[in-house]
Amino acid sequence: DVEQNAIQAHRVILWDTVGEQEGTGIVHMAPGCGAEDFQLGKEYHMPLIAPLNEEGNFLEGFDWLSGMHVSEVADPIFQDLDRKGILYRVEPYTHRYPVCWRCGTELVFRLVDEWFISMGKSYDKPREELTAEEKASSLRYQIMDVVEQIKWIPEFGFSREMDWLRNMHDWLISKKRYWGLALPIWECAECGNFEVIGSDDELQQRATSGLDVLDDHTPHRPYIDSVTVSCSKCGAEMKRVRDVGNPWLDAGIVSISTLSYRKDPEYWRKWYPADWISESFPGQFRNWFYSLLAMATVMDGTPPFLENFGYATLLAEDGRPMHKSWGNAIEFNEAADKMGVDVMRWLFCTHKPENDLLFGYHGGDAVRREFLIPLWNVYSFFVTYARLDGWLPESNSKGNFDPNFPEGDTPHSDNLLDRWILARLNLLVEQVSASVGSSDFMSGSQAAEAFLDDLTNWYVRRSRRRYWKSEHDADKNTAYATLYHVLVKFAKTLAPFVPFVTEVMYQNLVRSVQTEAYESVHHTAWPKVDRSTADEALLDQMSLARRVASLGLSARANANLKVRQPLSKVLVHAGKAVLRQELVDIVEDELNVKEFEFVEQEGALVQYKVLPDNKLLGPQFGSRFPLLRGALAQADPSKVAATVQAGLPLNLEVAGETVELAPETILVSTEPLPGLAVASDKFITVGIDTAITPELKAEGMAREIVRRVQEMRKNAGFNIEDRITTCYQAQGLMSSVFANWGEYIASETLTTRLLDSPPVEGAYIEEHELEGERLVLAVKQNKVEE
Repeated sequence: DVEQNAIQAHRVILWDTVGEQEGTGIVHMAPGCGAEDFQLGKEYHMPLIAPLNEEGNFLEGFDWLSGMHVSEVADPIFQDLDRKGILYRVEPYTHRYPVCWRCGTELVFRLVDEWFISMGKSYDKPREELTAEEKASSLRYQIMDVVEQIKWIPEFGFSREMDWLRNMHDWLISKKRYWGLALPIWECAECGNFEVIGSDDELQQRATSGLDVLDDHTPHRPYIDSVTVSCSKCGAEMKRVRDVGNPWLDAGIVSISTLSYRKDPEYWRKWYPADWISESFPGQFRNWFYSLLAMATVMDGTPPFLENFGYATLLAEDGRPMHKSWGNAIEFNEAADKMGVDVMRWLFCTHKPENDLLFGYHGGDAVRREFLIPLWNVYSFFVTYARLDGWLPESNSKGNFDPNFPEGDTPHSDNLLDRWILARLNLLVEQVSASVGSSDFMSGSQAAEAFLDDLTNWYVRRSRRRYWKSEHDADKNTAYATLYHVLVKFAKTLAPFVPFVTEVMYQNLVRSVQTEAYESVHHTAWPKVDRSTADEALLDQMSLARRVASLGLSARANANLKVRQPLSKVLVHAGKAVLRQELVDIVEDELNVKEFEFVEQEGALVQYKVLPDNKLLGPQFGSRFPLLRGALAQADPSKVAATVQAGLPLNLEVAGETVELAPETILVSTEPLPGLAVASDKFITVGIDTAITPELKAEGMAREIVRRVQEMRKNAGFNIEDRITTCYQAQGLMSSVFANWGEYIASETLTTRLLDSPPVEGAYIEEHELEGERLVLAVKQNKVEE
């Protein structure tokens, strides 16, 4: 046999895996030391020699190599070959070799016996054409039937799992380890029989020894290894195999083994299958997902879960995997302390799950800056002014508080902004409910970000005067009631996403004033959609108003015109769209202009410049291209632009011949008409008259004075509610500004006395320069009686 094995093994064969681009073009084969070598060895019936034990040492029978570690034998082998006179040459050679991903140690392939679950034959034909007998004999196709009953998120998860099932080999379920699920397989050394023990009860009945060692221990090594059973075939003593289960075998059986599947199937069915599971999908289609599916198919033939939410890999911000040795790893506790868990959660929720997430502190800072801080600011704004005015929610006095819905009934308001933000709030609840229900957390979180922008940068900013004013009238109470309702309902909607900041908001907004409130925001009911607030027309109108305002502000910025400087007019081209007068007033105030006008033609705001695209039309017209360019220059640019913008071909006469030009071959650009600052998007163009009259200049100076007094209040450490005395020293134009705009300046800065005099005693003083003129301002906090 030894001689025959030598003849069979010591020969040269052709193999397409050996490349010609590197090395010598010839490699030695070791069927016991590599997957490719093993497969080729089976094909050519080579002896399968496995020379290493579990520690990587050579087994007995390998002469002087026996007992040596595989990492220590290279140089002794060179020396032995040299001593025998058969060594040609030794040279260092760099080649690719697998290493441990943790420590970089070279890996050694070793042939071992393992336990497998047969997946059955894979047929070379569509699954729909399989016979019942073929499907019944192949577990892989039975699992495929189960996979089809599950919702996969992202959708490509379905095809990946099916692809794995079509191409996988038999399932390797054992590991040569000590820790792990002890495989319940007992083997007879006498007759080779092996048996699977299926339960604790069966083990108790079959055991012939070792139960005293196992007593009071879980069935893990080393205790389970002491238990022997009698062979059902020959009666000899059977011992458990040394192998433990593949970790995924253990993970896949948990939903069955931990829910009393055998002892109480009704209890098990109450909790099984899982409605939803989630895991990072790289690798899991062949690991956990597959393990759950295989177990469920064999045990019950039904899906182990109804929905699978998969996501890609979390990487470091530099785009590489996190490794301590690379210095780019962030441990959870460190991130939780430095970044905050709400920040982490929002990072995950706003990310498209099928894409890798680059996790780090820069992304966390962006979440804090763009979402959590604005959320906290609007909450703090409400709390600050509500406390100053002693405002409490109406349900406190009416006694109709519902702890499931602490936001209360939707407030009634005639104010347009109130009605709009309430409609936006309920649209948000509807959007988030739908997105969470379909496991589309990114869409839900993006909707929340858009709502927060509407709330902070439009509703609150446009409503501030309602909270600032000293009168405690119905309008102010409605403003408080609306913002309170919005904040509580918004906090409830955000609670699953950012549970900690919303808990703080709930504790202060609700529990501090409602003794009947639930202990936590997470105990309340999911917010309801109030259909009575729905107003699509208002939402569309407000969206248009915001776009007009945004473009108007861009136009101002492009012309270096500060918003504090009033201007005479804004001109808007928005097709056939119009705004109700209330929104026109808001846009006028937002842009600080005196008049608002819609214009039918964009040409009232810009002048057009049209040119032929040289790259597209030059080759087509050749020597006639200059004639084309001249003809286009003679055409009415506004008409050409209108045709191109409508996506229609342009008919142009060139040297007595009519040619048709595709719209994409004509380049259209615009320039503002003289005296206008213009900005536009795809559908709207906004122009602002840039002329500044003396009256407008004076008003702009008054607004600038207000800003500087407000800054002085902060610098002096005044509270926002403090009334003050303001003194000024000015001459010329500046003095006339105070004379004409003094009442406005005083009301905007909570000034009860505005004095044209030197600073009063104890005042905080600053000297300013405005429009080239010197201005001395002094502010002093009034006494309580003032």
